[in-house]
Parts: sequence; structure tokens; C-alpha cells
Amino acid sequence: MLQESLQAAESILRSRYGYDHFRGQQAEIVASALAGQDSLVLMPTGGGKSLCYQIPSLLRAGTGIVVSPLIALMQDQVDALQRLGARAAFLNSSQFPGERQSVIDALRSGELDLLYVAPERLLMEETLALLDDCAIALFAIDEAHCVSQWGHDFRRDYLGLHILGERFPGIPRMALTATADQRTREEIVTRLALHEPRRFVSGFDRPNIHYAVAPKTDATRQLQRFLATHPGQAGIVYCLSRARVESIAKQLDAAGIQALPYHAGLPPETRRRHQARFLREDGIVMVATIAFGMGIDKPDVRFVAHLDLPKSMEAYYQETGRAGRDGQAADAWLIYGMQDVVRLRQMVDASDADEAHKRIERARLDTLLGWCEMTTCRRRALLAYFDDDPGRDCGNCDNCLSQPATWDATEPARMLLSCIYRTGQRFGVGHVLDVLLGRTTEKTAQNHHETLSTWGIGRDIAEPRWRSIVRQLVVRGYVTADADRFGALRLTASSRGLLRGEDRLVLREDPVSTGRVKKPKTTRPTGAPELSPEDTALWHALRALRKRIADDEGVPPFVVFQDATLLDMVRQRPTRPTAMLDVHGVGQKRLERYGERFLDVIREHQLGTE
Repeated sequence: MLQESLQAAESILRSRYGYDHFRGQQAEIVASALAGQDSLVLMPTGGGKSLCYQIPSLLRAGTGIVVSPLIALMQDQVDALQRLGARAAFLNSSQFPGERQSVIDALRSGELDLLYVAPERLLMEETLALLDDCAIALFAIDEAHCVSQWGHDFRRDYLGLHILGERFPGIPRMALTATADQRTREEIVTRLALHEPRRFVSGFDRPNIHYAVAPKTDATRQLQRFLATHPGQAGIVYCLSRARVESIAKQLDAAGIQALPYHAGLPPETRRRHQARFLREDGIVMVATIAFGMGIDKPDVRFVAHLDLPKSMEAYYQETGRAGRDGQAADAWLIYGMQDVVRLRQMVDASDADEAHKRIERARLDTLLGWCEMTTCRRRALLAYFDDDPGRDCGNCDNCLSQPATWDATEPARMLLSCIYRTGQRFGVGHVLDVLLGRTTEKTAQNHHETLSTWGIGRDIAEPRWRSIVRQLVVRGYVTADADRFGALRLTASSRGLLRGEDRLVLREDPVSTGRVKKPKTTRPTGAPELSPEDTALWHALRALRKRIADDEGVPPFVVFQDATLLDMVRQRPTRPTAMLDVHGVGQKRLERYGERFLDVIREHQLGTE
């Protein structure tokens, strides 16, 4: 019986989705759901998690209930499913009462394959009572890491989802996420009360993403140099504060880059409008706090840039995972400085969490800092954090592509530590460097620091290098920046060996920026591999048709066809409907809906080149 169900699943995969075979563990996950088992699914962004619950929902009796935290994500998923011929709908606050009632009536009468609902609405007694009277195929809990109070995207509403197992015994539940370390995985299973779940942990590697980290010097100028390598491409720029989001968006806009701000302080209508533009238009740069991004399905995001440190490796992986969902080359670019470290530690210390939680958060921040300063393969270290070992260096991060230089910083570090000690461990980076460089200021004069033995002993070293030394000493635990005293530098027990001359210190050499803007290496289409002029013309024609259709239907272009599908059309040049079914991502329903219009463009292009 199960074998027959799997054959039916493969048939749906081909006929509706247009894919020849399941990827990775998808077939096993689908089989587990069809067998009525609970499961925990960890799969990287873009790995095909949605198929794992959509196909069982189409095959099992009843409606698949999908718990999704974001209204925009529900809309996109439902739009895409309806174009596959699935009977899908959502229930949320964006609907008029009449629309909601229509969905409820369809659910009651068994006319829905999938229903998307937010956790807070699902947990309403009226919703649970409605589901009591309906046939349920399964419960899929997307973004399941939101249940973790130790995680980076905690949502209190997720804590109540354990009731699903009690109220609907025998209905399989599937918890899905792209990001969870071992602690978070265990918390998901416990808090959702999953019953003997099968655990599917796919590799976390996203080989198409290039990781790069640099010290922050002039953030705006550095960002503009980076964006110059991605002309006309969609991307996300993350900032820590709302004010910084607004400022960076205005500066980019003034520089001729289509940039939109997004943060929780904006009116809901503005946020919805900006998100819709990002999803539906080409080349939009979204400048945002972490309020933006979870569940964003846009496949052709070509870069994620961080102007400030994220809070942890999990947060970093989750945020950078929004780039390159289509499998094409993408960049994860981060710059950071000492002020980021101080600000984040202040946020941890000022939180209402208990001391145990704060210790864990500090440790997670320290792990991320260490990753930023490392000189070996970044991808291997990032994957190792999630207990995933690729077995070799990636060849696609900044450290692999250009081995960082190192230098013996033992004596300069001793000078710095001595200066921190002699100034009383009461001052921040700026003042300590003023003393080392022998710069007279009002504060140095007030404290008579020109009389110290460390006054001016660091004049032979440029200030940027001193700042690099401070940053790396903090990361390595020789110095701490006291968040309660406005970032005052204090020595730790680890610094004794250095001060006494017992230890040697080798530090990373910060790269020197030329200040020049890099020109893009190619003029290839956004997200596409290099194409001949003839193929590029067809690519643009197919994209233009897709955009017209998407605008007419009021959906993002990728809901019609993803870039990977258009590229396969360019490669295969189908001119008949049967040949179009061989294109990756074209199933029977999409062929019936859009096939002839795309075939006409390909035929016309063929005639024009003969």
C-alpha cells in the first residue's frame, strides 16, 4: 500500500510540479507522512521543504493544515499551489468576513487540499472547534524553530501548538525548519510534543553562496562598493536599528539604487507595500531589520548584506539563507566593528531573560565573533556549528579564495593591554587609542594621561591597525568591552600571559581597501549563468512575458515560473507542448495555463534567428 502511495507521489511530482524525481530525503519524508508518522524536518532554504507536506496533503484523505507565521508567505504559497491545480486557501486577518466564511465553508465540505493558517488563529477555540468537525490529512508546522525560547526567532504563539497532538491524536504532524542546532532540535520535539518523530536532517550546505566578512571602516561607502558588483539585482541589506534602516535606504535611493526600508516601526500598509514590491519587481534592494525575511520565498535574491552583526550563527545562517534559493550564485557579505560587539552585548545584558539564558546568548555571540575573525574555510566552520562536516574546504568563501595574511602582534598587543591597565580600565577604545597615539584631548588632559608611561608609545602603528588589534583581542577573550560602562575596555585573566611576555599572539591582517568600486565581472542576466547574445535575447523575452503575466494575475513573477525553468527553456528550445513537459519545473497544469504563450515566444525567436 505504501509503495503504491509513493508511486502516486512521484506521479504528482511529475505531472503537477514538473520535476522528474525527488531530491535528497524528500521521498523518505513524504513516505513518513503518508504512513501517519510524526517527523522533524531540517532542510536548507531552497531545499524543497514545502513539497514534503504539500504532496502528502494531496494524497491523504482530508485537508493538510499548514501553520505559517506570515501572511505574505501564505498568499504566495496559495497562489503557487492554485497554479498547480491544488485546492488551496488561507485564513488570516487580511481577508474580509465574507472571504473567510467562503474558506470555512470549503473546508467543512471537504473541498480543500491545503489550508494555511497562522499559529495564533489556529489556537483560537473557534478554529480548533472547526477542525474538530473536519477531516485532517496532516499538520505541517513551518518555521518550527520559532517554538524555541533559546532560538533567534522565538514566537510565543508557537508554544501552544503542542495541543494539536492532544486534540487530534493519530493525525501526523511535521515540524519543518531550515535552522536549528542540536539544542533547538530537542526543544522543537519537546515543546510540540511530537510522538516518536522520525528525524530528517539534510545537509546545511548552500554551496552556491559565497561568504565574505570584512572589518567595518566606512559602512555606507563599503556597501555602495559591494552593491556595484550587483547592478540591477535583488538583495537584502540588514541593519540593527530602525533609524539606520531609514538612513541607509535614503542614501542608496539618492545614489540611484532602488532601495526600500522595512522595519516594525513602519505602518503595516507601508510594510505590505514594500514587501509586495520586493517580491514582484526586479532589482529592488530591501534595507531592513530582522523584522523582514522569515518565510520570504523570492528565489532570485542575489545577495544578503549585513551592515551590523547578527545575534548568533543561527540568525546569520537563517538570514543569509534568503539568498540564492534558485541555486544560482549569490553573496553573503558582512562587515562589523567593535561598536557592534558592545551594542549586542548591551542588548543581551539588558534583556529580561534569566542569567542562564544570557550566558547562552553571550556564548552564541562569541562563537559568531570567532567565526568572523577566522583565517580558515568559513563554510566548514559554519556547517560544523550545525554538526555537518563537508570533509573539505569549500573554495567559495573569502578565506579560501584569498588566504588571509597574519602577523606577529605580540608587542603591540602588550602595549595596548598595558595602556588599558594604566588608564584604570575605565575608558573605551577611542580614549585608549588617544593615549597610545599621544593625542591631546580634553579628556586626556583632565585625567593627566600624558604623564603615563604608555603615552604615545603606539605612534608607529596606524590607528586602523590599532582598532583591528582591539577588535581581535576582544574576540579572543583577552579584553572585554564592559557594556554597563559604555564599552570601557577591561582586561581578562587570559591577558596575563601576554602582559608577562609568556605568550605569543598572531593576528589576522585586515585587508586594505583601495576605495575603488569594482566593476561587475560579466553582464549576464540576473541570476543566470553566462549566455550567448542569442540566448540572452530569448532569456529577456521570456522574462518579459513572465512579468506581463504576473502583473495581470497580481502575483510575483516566480509564481508563474522560476528563473531555473526559464533557463531550461532557453537551453532546450521546446516548440511543442510535449517537449515543454521535459522542461524542469513545467507540469501539466502550468503547461495548460501558460505553455502556448511561452512556446509562441520561443517559436518566434527561432524564426528570427534562422
